[in-house]
Amino acid sequence: MSLPISYICSETARLVRKYDEHDPVRLAREMGVIVTFEPMGKDDRDCKGFFIYQSRKKIIVINSDLPDQIQRIIAAHELGHSVFHARDARQAGFHDFALYSASSQYEYEANLFAAEFLLDDAEVVERLSEDTFFFYAARDLMVPPELLDFKFRILKAKGLQIEPPLMARSDFLKNITRTVSTPSL
Repeated sequence: MSLPISYICSETARLVRKYDEHDPVRLAREMGVIVTFEPMGKDDRDCKGFFIYQSRKKIIVINSDLPDQIQRIIAAHELGHSVFHARDARQAGFHDFALYSASSQYEYEANLFAAEFLLDDAEVVERLSEDTFFFYAARDLMVPPELLDFKFRILKAKGLQIEPPLMARSDFLKNITRTVSTPSL
């Protein structure tokens, strides 16, 4: 069963309030999650990060070969798995990452968590109210356009009358390896 956007947003806000932390790695560690950084390659097909729950330990592993700003996004995404999918990770083990397919509800929910955690509603609305081109707004906010698309979905669910210019797939992070830069027009 999928989690409602309102629940993902309220749980994200609750964690930020409880721990008074806005960095995903520090928040994970405050929550008792082990976070490690390991080299896993720089190619688009290489693993960006993963979450496992084994022996009553929650563990997030992030690809240290990625740029810092991408590592931060991956950390927030994997923290979303830790918050919402730990029970399923313990039961299924996520062998071969089979549960993380392009259409996976788990990926969708982790992306929503990352977007809500990393992107402030007011800052996003302000950027876009300045008639800033969507892709430039993503660059200014230092996130991939696909993550901004997930924030758009959240803002729409909160009642804001906006339409995203793209519909990002849940698996967009598997192809991200570079820093967010100026889009080519």
